[in-house]
Amino acid sequence: MNVLDQLRQARPEVLSDSPVDARTRAAELSHAMAQPRPRRRRRRTVRPVWGLGLLGSAAAATAVTVMLTGAGGTAPRAPSATTAAPQPASGRQIHLSAREILLTAAQRAESRREATGAYWHTVGVQRTLFKVDGAGYTVVNSQRSESWTPSAPGGEQWSRASSLGARPATPQDVEAWRQAGSPAEIRVKVPGKGTVELSTEPRAAEVGHAPLVDGDKVFWLGRNVSMKDLRSLPSTPAGLRKWLLRSYGGHGTESGDRMSSDDWLFAVTTGLIRDMPVTPQVRGAAFRMLADLKNIEVIDDVKDAEGRTGTAVAVRQRVGAKGGDGAVLQSRLIMDETTGQALAQESVVVEPGGLQAGLEPGAVSDSYTILESGWTDSEPAS
Repeated sequence: MNVLDQLRQARPEVLSDSPVDARTRAAELSHAMAQPRPRRRRRRTVRPVWGLGLLGSAAAATAVTVMLTGAGGTAPRAPSATTAAPQPASGRQIHLSAREILLTAAQRAESRREATGAYWHTVGVQRTLFKVDGAGYTVVNSQRSESWTPSAPGGEQWSRASSLGARPATPQDVEAWRQAGSPAEIRVKVPGKGTVELSTEPRAAEVGHAPLVDGDKVFWLGRNVSMKDLRSLPSTPAGLRKWLLRSYGGHGTESGDRMSSDDWLFAVTTGLIRDMPVTPQVRGAAFRMLADLKNIEVIDDVKDAEGRTGTAVAVRQRVGAKGGDGAVLQSRLIMDETTGQALAQESVVVEPGGLQAGLEPGAVSDSYTILESGWTDSEPAS
């Protein structure tokens, strides 16, 4: 089974009868589409990614394969403890700048010890917010995904995914849903596709596997890369920046819209940090490189969709501005400062418009939470 077949199986049936619109495709498949892309003759493919991209361009050259759900795995679970900022004797909290936080995260990341294994294993949950057609409330549609990427060339990438179902997004939405009769099938409008139905019931997991692209390509990082490429990336901020920018073409990671090199680097690098199997030194260099970018802001005490508290670094960008109906979205990477480990990636509505026209300011239109990420010698679960 190839990757596209896996993606089709992982999608809810109600969304499988025609081409998927850009927002839904990016939201549901961003994690999967960090998968390397098959070669195509003289066609420039556009990869839906996360983060700035949903946001305007995807904050992620996110990790691995696709779908997944899962059960078990020996990779370490992402930390869930709240990280408190240093405090002076007065007890007042010190608010660090984005640069200070990123440099601290770099030190934490570089100090982590690493032992590789047969597979790079990840588990995460993708959530997408939808406005319910004619009902005045919103729902969150969720999918859990798990993947195993071989460390050696010539192997297969395994994945498992399951729909967790749709549910009202807030207590107010729960009440509106109940007043509407607590429907098990919820009608939502999907831009470019019309009205579809989302089920509130979870679905059984779909398992798939496929040979590595070209025999060794495992991720997309501005271009298809092998495990050897990832493990030998430059470990200095300047070297890593130069390496990544060789793939920069002046536009976003998921569209032909113009994007600055700094915004592009944020999108690609946060994906690398989030869940790619780079060395601790390269992860530290990535944090240091981000610290030198412009327009990065910091948000303290952010809770991700799993309820874990961390610190976020973020950028804002206007997206989908053709015809004047664009939105301003914030792409943010939430991390645990004590470890330098990513917890989640989120796309937040600042000014509604375009594909996010029906959502309120402050709404998290899309998110991906990392539950597990690390090396394992355990065989993929079938």
